[in-house]
Amino acid sequence: MIVLSKLARRMQNGGRRLLVGEQHSGSLPWRGLRQPRKLKRDGGMKLAPEALMDTPNENNMGPGLLKSFLFTGTFCGATFVGATIWQYESVRHSLKQNSWQAWTKNSWEHLQGWQHKEGEFRKAINRWWNELNEGEKVFWPLCLVNGIVFACWHHPALQSTMFRYFCANPAARAVCWPMFLSTFSHFALLHFGLNMYVLNSFSSAVGRSLGKEQFLAMYLSGGVVSSLASHAFKVAMRCPGPSLGASGAIMALLGFFCTQYPNAQLSIVFIPGFSFSADSAIKGIMCLDAVGMAMGWRMFDHAAHLGGALFGLLYAHFGPKYIWANTEPLMKKWHELRTEVNERIQASKRDD
Repeated sequence: MIVLSKLARRMQNGGRRLLVGEQHSGSLPWRGLRQPRKLKRDGGMKLAPEALMDTPNENNMGPGLLKSFLFTGTFCGATFVGATIWQYESVRHSLKQNSWQAWTKNSWEHLQGWQHKEGEFRKAINRWWNELNEGEKVFWPLCLVNGIVFACWHHPALQSTMFRYFCANPAARAVCWPMFLSTFSHFALLHFGLNMYVLNSFSSAVGRSLGKEQFLAMYLSGGVVSSLASHAFKVAMRCPGPSLGASGAIMALLGFFCTQYPNAQLSIVFIPGFSFSADSAIKGIMCLDAVGMAMGWRMFDHAAHLGGALFGLLYAHFGPKYIWANTEPLMKKWHELRTEVNERIQASKRDD
């Protein structure tokens, strides 16, 4: 616990604390990456003693990067396929609820005095959930998962597993799944709080533009793409090391938001009365990360930030038009498969 408390102090002392928001305060997300200034450039934040971490093997970096590319393509494709199926099921469920049969059933149950056997707490949760907008319905589950992972970091028995699977490193033995899991991973409370704060700040606007299914698909894909950018930069610079944090995925949302709403006014919470356009904000952040990469700044994972922002920017220009707008054939295939499976199940029941 002594070493872990040192990490918390390092992250708090070294954290970038610019807070940004849309008509309310938000923040600039950051993804932990720190390298000691030595002749040998060992990448990544020093999370724990070497005994608790996989020893980086530079010979694994080339094959690890190839695995990273393959995993990113497969994961992003599977994510958007899953989001398309989710949207189909959501629409189907909504239509079913609004059907005449559902209305008749609900009316009959009401006349009979039937009530759901729910406690007051469950009713309050249902009311709260139903009042959330599309973006908030994505944010709160994401925040919950991040909170669970944050708690796991502080359980001594789980730390070895956390270092192995919740830190992205192209030279580690486990390369692929940590690219995804690390986007939910925070060790310091400040790191976790700032990233969730900015995610909440922009989730409603992005949710209104994309809907919850496409929002989640872009967020998860942006996180993995940012990990790929981080891996590629580490391999190119020969500086393997662990990274963690949700800021790559959040930068994807920020890139999308600032492209869709370039004239939206953002502000720095610590400088009252000073505001700037979203277009200026994303350009400034991307330039800062590009300079950080060129100058070798090693406090943050600038490559992950820049990769996430570029993904969000490109998705804003091409994603809804060329990806999401062409999901209808997939929905039809899923509808046909679902219908065929249901028919077979009904047939087997009749045979029995």
